[in-house]
Amino acid sequence: MISIQVDQLTKRFGATVALNQLDLRIEPGELFFLLGPSGCGKTTLLRSLAGFYIPEEGRIRFGDEDVTKLEPHRRNTGMMFQSYALWPHMTVEQNVAFGLEERKVSKSEITRRVGEALDSVKMGAYAKRSPNQLSGGQQQRVALARALVIRPRCLLLDEPLSNLDAKLRLEMRTEIRRVCKEFKLTTVYVTHDQKEALSISDRMAILEDGHILQVGAPVDVYRRPHQRTVAHFIGETDFIAGTLRARSGEQATVDTAVGQFHGLLGDPASQPSIGSQVTLSIRPECWTLATAAGDTNSVPGRIGESVYLGEVAQYEFLAGDQRLKVYELNPRHLGAGRDEVLHAKVEQQDVVVLTS
Repeated sequence: MISIQVDQLTKRFGATVALNQLDLRIEPGELFFLLGPSGCGKTTLLRSLAGFYIPEEGRIRFGDEDVTKLEPHRRNTGMMFQSYALWPHMTVEQNVAFGLEERKVSKSEITRRVGEALDSVKMGAYAKRSPNQLSGGQQQRVALARALVIRPRCLLLDEPLSNLDAKLRLEMRTEIRRVCKEFKLTTVYVTHDQKEALSISDRMAILEDGHILQVGAPVDVYRRPHQRTVAHFIGETDFIAGTLRARSGEQATVDTAVGQFHGLLGDPASQPSIGSQVTLSIRPECWTLATAAGDTNSVPGRIGESVYLGEVAQYEFLAGDQRLKVYELNPRHLGAGRDEVLHAKVEQQDVVVLTS
């Protein structure tokens, strides 16, 4: 296992700055995700780690080795791409063996390692088949075996599941995590799929315009986003504009058009001044509905449109001029009339106060 250290990395394409003095550390054996909107720099960062792009400034280290200007084939990284990139004229085992043959590994060693790699992804029985005889999920397993067979120092994945249907994506998520942990691989995984990242990553980074906005464990990034952009990108949320009325440590009191809220600063390092404009971020599933008002963090309103999904109902909650999303597990208020006043309540730890 190796760590990956990125220091002040800058990569330009003409006048476009794709990565801007970016700093990042990925721990040994960590399954680390890069997320962000299109053009944010996540694929550029991954390809810089692989050696396909050489940065204008900064440094990349694998463990103690500086690999910033090292050729891709000398970095010993395993790569999986959005396209499976399997040779159609080769069998499964020949595809997996290709990287070892390029490295002049002995035939007996190739046979042994290809067999182990295919068995690790449950594809040993398909060794003699051609890629066009496999399903999309099976082809993806072969691509994973090909990346693993060279015994890479780290594994780099560029949206590897985007071409699979929803059921196969769920299956392969678990499989990729199992294999990475079994092989104790430091893994960097680029995706636009938030559920994918939340479900299997150890930590994640949210990027925008070549900068990292936030790094953390999935639960921390989801529950305590530091910025509005992060809250908006990861999951769904209600934004409520307000004015900071009081602050004590991480706790904050905010006045809004729909009432006063007690919450927690999204970024504990921020020091907003009293009277400054802030934004509340409240996840739809954090609201609870009741007929009686609460002492704090309670908003009166009415249910507008609703969508019933069995285990959950999604409501449009009309609170004056504010339209909130309220998700109710085990729905109990589906029959509420549009004239019936209800109260949406939320706990203090679920109210995130954002200053940017």
